[in-house]
Amino acid sequence: MKCYYAVLICLFLFCGCQDNASVTGPYPVMGFASWYDPWFVASGERYHKHKFTCAIRNRDFGKYYLVCNLDNNKCVVVKHNDFGPSLELFKRGRIIDLSRYAFSKVADLKKGLMRVRTGEIYAGQVDQ
Repeated sequence: MKCYYAVLICLFLFCGCQDNASVTGPYPVMGFASWYDPWFVASGERYHKHKFTCAIRNRDFGKYYLVCNLDNNKCVVVKHNDFGPSLELFKRGRIIDLSRYAFSKVADLKKGLMRVRTGEIYAGQVDQ
């Protein structure tokens, strides 16, 4: 019986460390984007620093998103392969993190954040 309680306590502790809490309501289409340069990605794919990829909260990997910078109207198509941004940043308006390469195509890296409009597109619309 003590072993049972120990397992329950461990499960409770490890579940509390996860940052994949679901976000209620529809996924926002306007907000802020930043860039990231990870060592590895959650989808299991190998990260390539010259690919157009992104991190989005609670979405299926492999989907494509059109991300447009609202300040200069430049757009980029990115493939979702990682989780992010954190729940705290999401609540503050950060809806997507772009790979460093993708971000550099639509905004200055020194800026760090940009106002964006984003939406899912179908794979048939992507010229791979």
